[in-house]
Amino acid sequence: MAVVALAGAAVGLTVLLTPPAPPVVAGCEVRTGSLTYDLSLDQAANATTITAVGKRLGLPDHAATVALAAALQESQLHNLDYGDQDSLGLFQQRPSQGWGTAAQVMTPRYAATAFFQHLAAVPNWPQLPVTVAAQSVQRSGAPTAYAQWEAEARALAIALTGEIPTGLRCQYPTLPTVTTTASLTDTMAAELGGTTLGVAQPAARGWTVATWLVGHATEFGIQSVTFDGEQWSAATGSWAPTGVADPVVRITQTPATNG
Repeated sequence: MAVVALAGAAVGLTVLLTPPAPPVVAGCEVRTGSLTYDLSLDQAANATTITAVGKRLGLPDHAATVALAAALQESQLHNLDYGDQDSLGLFQQRPSQGWGTAAQVMTPRYAATAFFQHLAAVPNWPQLPVTVAAQSVQRSGAPTAYAQWEAEARALAIALTGEIPTGLRCQYPTLPTVTTTASLTDTMAAELGGTTLGVAQPAARGWTVATWLVGHATEFGIQSVTFDGEQWSAATGSWAPTGVADPVVRITQTPATNG
């Protein structure tokens, strides 16, 4: 609290002024036990997409750890439009090496699908160290570099695959506004697969869906997400108990405006 003397005030009179609170900065964090990792909004969206695609393909949660470690090393979970030679996207996949067109590898769910398909083809991959499994897909010039991201990747995977509830928290300085013309329903079907909203879900599946929605809130104008007795608010960035253990994932969105 600052002490400021006002001009013209009586001798000896001071006025205590409270400095304004710092502005809220949009961002996300993953919490798993005592571990906390900060993510930007695009990192959170990309991480939830990677995780959702792995689950849609029916792979074990450990696959998400391997993929997230690879993406953290290759792009820091940013969808890069540049890289070494013709490398692009989250995993720095090269169109010239058969990974797909430039537009495809720059599409996060395509890039994640391609990574997981290659990972699934690696013999005995679940028993391999994370860095070895990732390198078997990526063929990097730094084959051991993925190991440095293993702890963070594992924490993200635990939070985003639904192994724990309320693992992802994102806060926005203003209510989310829609930033895409894509349909929420179509995008969820493409990344998560199956029916996701309006029906009862097992806990792990429900939390996978809920965290995906939190990670993609700015794209689809999502103000709140509710599941299994917890509600996330975009305005506060936190989860709070609702008192009702509802097994259906529910959302509220920014009202549509007519142009």
